[in-house]
Amino acid sequence: MKLHKTLVSAVIETLQQIFVQGVYADKAVEQVLKQNSRWGSRDRRFIAETTYEMVRWWRYLTLALSKGEGTDSSHYYELFATLQILKETELPDWEEFKNIDKDQILENAEKATQIRKYRESIPDWLDELGCSELSEKIWEKEIHELNKEAQVVLRVNTLKTNPIQLRKLLEEQTIETFPVGDYSDALVLVKRQNLQNVNEYKQGLFEIQDASSQLIAPFMELKEGMTVIDACAGAGGKSLHIAAKMNNKGKIISMDVEERKLLELKKRADRGGVSIIKTQLINDESLSKLKNTADRLLLDVPCTGLGVIKRNPDAKWKLSLEFVSEIRITQQKIISSYSQMLKQDGIMVYATCSILPSENQKQVELFLENNENFELIEDRKVLPSEGFDGFYMAKLKKKN
Repeated sequence: MKLHKTLVSAVIETLQQIFVQGVYADKAVEQVLKQNSRWGSRDRRFIAETTYEMVRWWRYLTLALSKGEGTDSSHYYELFATLQILKETELPDWEEFKNIDKDQILENAEKATQIRKYRESIPDWLDELGCSELSEKIWEKEIHELNKEAQVVLRVNTLKTNPIQLRKLLEEQTIETFPVGDYSDALVLVKRQNLQNVNEYKQGLFEIQDASSQLIAPFMELKEGMTVIDACAGAGGKSLHIAAKMNNKGKIISMDVEERKLLELKKRADRGGVSIIKTQLINDESLSKLKNTADRLLLDVPCTGLGVIKRNPDAKWKLSLEFVSEIRITQQKIISSYSQMLKQDGIMVYATCSILPSENQKQVELFLENNENFELIEDRKVLPSEGFDGFYMAKLKKKN
C-alpha cells in the first residue's frame, strides 16, 4: 500500500482534534473529511479507518514507540509510522520518519503484548474495574472483543419494506448484506461503507442501528394503540423502532434534555413515515404532567458506554473512574424519578449499553429495594463476545 502525504496529514490533524482539542472521534473525522471534496471513497475510508485504528491502539502504539507522550504533529507522525511497522507496511522516505527505529519498535511491541492493559490498550483504572466487576476471565474475553472493529448493522423499517425486499434493492447497487439469527429486522453490511447518500436511506427504508440495540423494542411487549414514553430518547433510534413494532398506531412521547437531539428525531421520523411520535423536553413540569400515563416506559439511561467501545474507541481515553461513580448516581435518580410516569400494571424497561453489573443488575436491585410496588419480570445481558454491542435490559412491572 502506497502512503500519500495529504491523507496521512489528514489523519494527524484528526488525531490532534481528538487528543488535544477533546473532540469526539466521529465528529473529528466528519470535520476533516469535509475539508476536501476531491477525496474519493477510498481516501475517505483510509482516513477514517486509520484514525479509529490509532485511537483504539493508542496506548499500545505509545509504548511501542517508547518516546513518552506528545501533542505536536511530529510525535503523531511517529505514532503513525509505528502502526505501519506493526502492520508490516513499508514506510516512505519522508522527513517525519527519519528517526524511526524499526527494530526497537518491534521489540517494545513484543514486550507490551505480555501485559493485558498494554496489549488491549486500556487505562490502568479500566482494567482494574473490568476485572473486579466481571472477573478476570470474562473481562479478558470481553475487552479483547471490544477492540475489534464494529460491524455496520441496518434496521429495516418495516413500515415501508421488509428485509428480503431491502436486501434485493441494495444488491442491485452492489451493496451486500446478510441477515442475522434472531434479529428479525437486522441486516449486516458485508463491507463497511457510508450509506447516507443511498436512495433507500433517504427514502427511510432503513436506519443504522446495532443489532443489540434492536433487541429493546421487542423486549417491551408492545401492542398497537399503547401510550409509550421513551424518556431518554436522544436522536430516537429506539423510538422509531418502537413505532414500527406498533405499526404506527398509538402514541409515543420521545423525551430528552437536549432539544437538538429531538429535532434530529423529527427529521428521522418524517423520513421513516412515522406519525405517532411527539417530542418533549424533559423537566420537572413534563414529568409531573405525564405521571401515571405510560403503558410502556423505556429508560435507556446515560451510562459509561463500555459495551460500545468498538464504535467509540476514544471513550477509553475520555472516561474516568470519577465519571463512573457519578453516572451511577445519575442512573438511580432517573429510574427513581422517571418511573412515576408509568401506569399501574404498566411495564418499564431499564437499559444501558454498559457491561458493568454496577450500572445494570445492581441498579435494578437497588431500585426494587426502594420501590416495593415494582417487580422484576425478566432481564437480559448481551456481551460483546456474542458478536455485537454490549447491552443490558431489565423489564419491570408496576404492581397494583
